[in-house]
Amino acid sequence: MFPIRFASLAIGLAVSMLAQGAAAQAWPAKPIRLVVPFSAGGANDLMARAAAEGASKQLGQPVIVDNKPGAGAILGADVVAKSAPDGYTFLVSAAGVVSNSMIKKSMPYKDDALVPVAMIGLAPSVIVVPANAPYKDLKEFVAASKKAGGGFHWATAGTGSTPHFVEGILETKYGSKLDVVPYKSGSESITAVLGSQVEATSEASIVVLPYVKSGKLKALAGTWSQRISAYPDLPTAAEEGFPEIRIAHWAGVHAPRGTPDAIMDKMAAAIDAAMKTPATVERLKGMGIEPIGGTRASFTKFVDEERTRLGGVVKATGMKED
Repeated sequence: MFPIRFASLAIGLAVSMLAQGAAAQAWPAKPIRLVVPFSAGGANDLMARAAAEGASKQLGQPVIVDNKPGAGAILGADVVAKSAPDGYTFLVSAAGVVSNSMIKKSMPYKDDALVPVAMIGLAPSVIVVPANAPYKDLKEFVAASKKAGGGFHWATAGTGSTPHFVEGILETKYGSKLDVVPYKSGSESITAVLGSQVEATSEASIVVLPYVKSGKLKALAGTWSQRISAYPDLPTAAEEGFPEIRIAHWAGVHAPRGTPDAIMDKMAAAIDAAMKTPATVERLKGMGIEPIGGTRASFTKFVDEERTRLGGVVKATGMKED
């Protein structure tokens, strides 16, 4: 005879599953919050706002962008990690969601507290030098750094930032001799290159392309696997003989662990549709951002691959929090 306690447990689980299914079916019944762990105006913020606008149209509810910068994106991520998993709070994630736990001495949440939902898009990083620098491409820059044997300064936006990873790959994979100069932000590091205070940096295409197109900076290579739609004349680092350099300023969406699968599927589908809207595609590509979209599965695969790849760079360079 089936024990009463097991029957009760089975009934309870069935009721719980039905309740979750009903909640997911009714979702969204109110505005959704997208927490952006960066200040307004940057590449991730712009991608977040494009996703919010498009997803709102798909879902029939406002999607509100809430900027919570600080601590290398940890502050905003922590807010979402500790939010109710009800489908009304999501994180606009970036590479730091993958790499912070590898670098930081302590974290307020565990990596598995956030679950990948959807890819929004990416802004390839662009390696730039002063406009009057003598190097015409990345090969010449790397050769010059080796010949100098030190004293070649590379600006970053801090430990674990995208330009820091680009520098780490250049050193560990290709033997560049670069001295890291950490700044507080990408805009400060660009200012340092403009003033010839450092030899080079890499920064998001949306940030550097206006300087490159106006002749104030010289671009040596893009760091993604494909050329930038807004600047197709610039070769990728792989095309110049540096295939290990494959990194971008990407933005995706993560949810608190426990968010119903049906809700995450709906959110992923809404963002995918938004990133395929012709007006959105044209606007983002014009700024140097590549809209991606895709499924939950494709974004999860991307995040897993980033974790493995960036983890290798962290290990090879000994990259740690200052």
